[in-house]
Amino acid sequence: MSASNQSTISTLSADALPRAVEWRQGELYLLDQTRLPHEAAMEKQESAEQVWQAIKMLKVRGAPAIGVAGAYGLCVAMRGHRDLTAEAFLAEMDRQAAYLDSSRPTAVNLGWALKRMCDAARRSAAGDGRALYDVLVAEAEAIHEEDRRLCLGMGLNGADLIRDGMGILTHCNAGALATSELGTATAPMYVAQSRGVKFRVYADETRPLLQGARLTVWELQRSGIDVTLITDNMAAQMMKEGRIDLVITGTDRVAANGDVANKIGTLGVAILARYFDIPFYVACPSSTIDLNAATGEDIPIEERDEEEVTAFGGRRTAPEGVGVRNPAFDVTPNALVAGLITEKGIVRAPYEENLRALFG
Repeated sequence: MSASNQSTISTLSADALPRAVEWRQGELYLLDQTRLPHEAAMEKQESAEQVWQAIKMLKVRGAPAIGVAGAYGLCVAMRGHRDLTAEAFLAEMDRQAAYLDSSRPTAVNLGWALKRMCDAARRSAAGDGRALYDVLVAEAEAIHEEDRRLCLGMGLNGADLIRDGMGILTHCNAGALATSELGTATAPMYVAQSRGVKFRVYADETRPLLQGARLTVWELQRSGIDVTLITDNMAAQMMKEGRIDLVITGTDRVAANGDVANKIGTLGVAILARYFDIPFYVACPSSTIDLNAATGEDIPIEERDEEEVTAFGGRRTAPEGVGVRNPAFDVTPNALVAGLITEKGIVRAPYEENLRALFG
């Protein structure tokens, strides 16, 4: 990383930006995002089961952060197996990696990070469990540091899209809380802010878990960015009133043809943006691009508990016995995407050809 870029990231990562994942003196700490915005509590992770639950229950969430948490989670899982022979350690490592990978299906980063961890251990010349454990820790730290660089790259490549006086709509949380540093969708915003550009962000509350309201608004407000919270069904009216000039969202997985899976409601935003002739961009690091998924139809969509829809604030809001659907994600077809903001530049159509050229 160049000295100027390192200076930029240091400036942007002052105390205002939260940390979702921390590795301190051989211990894993995760920010419990279910307690935000009322309480910012870091939880020490003592076991693979605790990490699995943290990912499943969205204590840690966002595709890049899940990947980093999974990598360190494998270190937590294998910490008690350092006395094993190399062969036994690797067998147990595979079992624990498969277990952690089962926590959430849609974000590709989790499986990507765990596979990378296991591959690194197998490639190493380590001859016993203790040496293999050290390899895992080093690889997890490398994944963590790389994610920071990816975030800065997306920020630098996307910042020129943001001009003085713009209104920017974002959906769900693709900020520092979802990654290792600056976020994906928010990274261009933080870089533009550091350059003195004045703009306003409109954040959808994002049903059913209100991650836009609880997380994005909290994070941007804390960082000094002008942010306005709206409900999901206000986006069309904000666009009609001319308040939105640009849409930037994140994504949990990008298919080889440029289809993107993101938090439920993103597809509706993209359709509205096309109707009102507003550019719709998606920020994604290379770790979120899945060239093995030919189209969005190949991306598994997580279905979550019905109580996230039938209750609010711990109180039931729907009648007993009603049928419920609660897909956590939808897929936006590539035809609605103006460009993919990556650490290597902004990728535009034809996506299949250009994605493979850059990331194949």
